[in-house]
Amino acid sequence: MSDTTFRYLSPLPLLCIAAGSFATLAEQPRPLQDPPLLEINRTRHAPLTKSQQQAGAPQPDEASLNWTVTFTRSQLWNPTIGRWDAVNLRSYQGSHVDPKAPYVAPTLRVFPGETIRATLENKLPTDPSCSSHTAAVNSPHCFNGTNMHTHGLWINPAGNSDNVLISINPTVSFQYEYNIPADHPAGTFWYHPHRHGSTAIQVASGMAGALIIQGTRQPTKDQPGDLDLLLTSSANQTFKERTMVFQQIQYGCYTKPTKPGEKPVLKMDANGTYLCDPGDVGEILDYSGFGPGGWSKSGRYTSINGAVQPFFADAKAGQIERWRMVHAGVRDSINLKVVQLKGQPLQGPILAADEQKLLQNACTGAIVPQHQIAADGLTLAAIDTTEVSVFQPGYRWDTLMMFPEGGQYCVIDDAAAASANVDQTPSEPQLLGIVQVADAAGPVTSTLAQQLIQSAKVNISPDMQNAVISDLQAGLRLRHFVPHQDLPETPNKQYLEFNIDTSASPVRFEIDGEPYQPGRIDRELILGNTDEWILTSKLASHPFHIHVNPFQVVAVLDPNGKDVSTYDAVDDFDTTKKFPDPQYRGLKGKWKDTLWVKNALGKSYKVIVRTKYQRYIGDFVLHCHILDHEDQGMMQNVRISLPDGQGGVSKSHH
Repeated sequence: MSDTTFRYLSPLPLLCIAAGSFATLAEQPRPLQDPPLLEINRTRHAPLTKSQQQAGAPQPDEASLNWTVTFTRSQLWNPTIGRWDAVNLRSYQGSHVDPKAPYVAPTLRVFPGETIRATLENKLPTDPSCSSHTAAVNSPHCFNGTNMHTHGLWINPAGNSDNVLISINPTVSFQYEYNIPADHPAGTFWYHPHRHGSTAIQVASGMAGALIIQGTRQPTKDQPGDLDLLLTSSANQTFKERTMVFQQIQYGCYTKPTKPGEKPVLKMDANGTYLCDPGDVGEILDYSGFGPGGWSKSGRYTSINGAVQPFFADAKAGQIERWRMVHAGVRDSINLKVVQLKGQPLQGPILAADEQKLLQNACTGAIVPQHQIAADGLTLAAIDTTEVSVFQPGYRWDTLMMFPEGGQYCVIDDAAAASANVDQTPSEPQLLGIVQVADAAGPVTSTLAQQLIQSAKVNISPDMQNAVISDLQAGLRLRHFVPHQDLPETPNKQYLEFNIDTSASPVRFEIDGEPYQPGRIDRELILGNTDEWILTSKLASHPFHIHVNPFQVVAVLDPNGKDVSTYDAVDDFDTTKKFPDPQYRGLKGKWKDTLWVKNALGKSYKVIVRTKYQRYIGDFVLHCHILDHEDQGMMQNVRISLPDGQGGVSKSHH
């Protein structure tokens, strides 16, 4: 890199901040740190089983915790102008929250079989629109009302459990009770507000956190175990785990009204880049900056755990790292790629003006493979190795990373075509962070498979060691850790089509030709049934998400009928792209709870999935996970009811 110079800002130590002051931090990004763990008070009522004792699990019967929702004053690094922006945003506050990175919620780590009593206290200012909203129900409103959704958890959707049909208004406290089944899959999930009308504005403020179900169960011949055991450090082997919450915090600065009735206007230049003058404080007042192209033009950066362009510390060549990654953003897709940085190491953050030069001239080394082990929190049947992990809003990927040698590595959000991007515009690569890898004590010779086999010899019970090791030797298979069985073919069909009716005034966000209507049950499903869903999109692309029960991908057919979900598929239908879209490849047979329904060049793909409705009855929702689309009507109410024994739905016995 001798012929190329990059401007970076001096890596001075962080300075202390006086209360209410946000201008004295040194000009460097924070090192990447896991979000703080939310403090949980546990009460044990039953003795641990032998396997739980061996795994070191607390495994109590009850646990309690608290969330507080409030406005928080802090700051975010802005590479566009090379300075910290003061911001005042809604956030979750709890124990151990870092005041320098408050816009990521604390991580909640719990165990199968626990009952979680979670008190949410809304300390946001009074909002009259929460009780007297006179506009249409799908007009964003009640920005200070909230609730909680445990995204991906297999728990009761009603009452005081994962009920997103309630509103916790300012000054109100409410206690949720999450009864996590003893057979709940271990994995990476997340939580965020889901109050219709304000979901996007709160998630875009950073109100989201990782929710980890920690597994302690040994596999048996009849029951799957938890992959967490295979990634447990021992006396002679260490694994590192990182929890990474990707967010798109779309704050802006607004004009000050000069006369009664005048509304603040978002400051931006002619290109749509957000502007903040000295003394301004960034906020999110409304949805004026949301919409196609809004994020990419804004000049904002995807953050990781509340930090922009963080440096990943404590990585070591040859050591396996588990990356638990959550896309908790609203407005952009992420095409995650990790490549070795060539030449002079970076000493601090890169200015936006130098970013593309850095990516083209220095982030050009070998690509680090990502070994995917779980999709949306659910363990895969075999480890999949890829160069790019594609995240749409709501997605989670767990990957195993192993860096071959010391040095720096660029973590990149790679380029994407308009049809593959939530923003509906082609995107340039963006630098998300830098991994600083220390050299190993000697040459890295051990492979991923060898390290996992060594772990199995220590952590897996003797009666299952040979079976687990044989699977790892035969293509890195994980058969004894998969939480769901394949679903059979079924004649039961559900059809769903997303659409945005741009001819209507105001524009209508629809599913099956209708915007959301509270109180209307759009689908009544039968407990115990398996259904096949056919998902399409009439205009633009949308991530489909359904609560409670995950689904298995059957096929993804492009507009010509080619299945692009197989392991060797090439999705090249969109001829405007310079390279194929990698996001569907290898998804066939995988279990997920959120999935991209793509429209390219005005034509819809056909996404086919199967799901089985197990254990829980009640009312919940499905929706587009572009959350401002959901707030504006792209959502349906779903009811699961008992069967009547004659092929229909059981009605009231009165």
